[in-house]
Parts: sequence; C-alpha cells; structure tokens
Amino acid sequence: MPIPFERLALVAWVLGRERAGTLLGELGEESAVRAREHLQRLSALPSAQRQAKVALEFGERADAAARLRRLMSDAPPMLRREIFRRLPPYHRTLFPDASLAPQATEVPPALGALADRLIREATR
Repeated sequence: MPIPFERLALVAWVLGRERAGTLLGELGEESAVRAREHLQRLSALPSAQRQAKVALEFGERADAAARLRRLMSDAPPMLRREIFRRLPPYHRTLFPDASLAPQATEVPPALGALADRLIREATR
C-alpha cells in the first residue's frame, strides 16, 4: 500500500510545525523528499485552507455536539434558525425544538455565510 505523503505532511504539521521537516526526515531519503514537498505546499497555504485540509482529512471534532449546542444557545433567534437549516441531518437530531423551523422569509446571504462558517468552526 503506498504511503500517503500528503497525510504524513498534515500530521507532521499538526503535531509540530517547527519540527515537521525533521519528523518527515525520518521516513527515508526518497519518502522524506516527497513528504517535504507536500509540507512546503501546506505551509504556503493560508491558515484557513490548512485547517480545512486537516478537517477534511481527519474528520469532525470529538466535541462537535457540545460545541454546536453552545453555539445554538448563544446565537440570536434568526441566526439560530439559519444554523439549524444548514446543519446536516445527523446534527439536527441534537435540537428537537420545533421553534427552530425555518421562517418563510428569505435570509440575507451574509447571514447564511455566517451560519456556514460558525458550523464549520464548531465541528472541525
């Protein structure tokens, strides 16, 4: 099975940014070169893109449910409804409250973008 060098570079970045190159150097000559190439690409990305890559590769936070509950309790009603509307079905089960049903009025695009961002931050 081939070694997933991009994943190794992500792990090295997450575990020790300053030592990531050194950690990857332990792989062996050819593997280390390929992994370091991925590390260079990762380090050139903006922080948000790196975080997104890590989240996509390694999944959701273990405390996502608690963070979503806290987010919903702190959000004003209109934002709370929009967050609920944009949650995946498996997270909606955390909130059985019928008052979260979406309103018939159209939501401003900025509110939708904010809801998406808050969900991402709570779950990844």
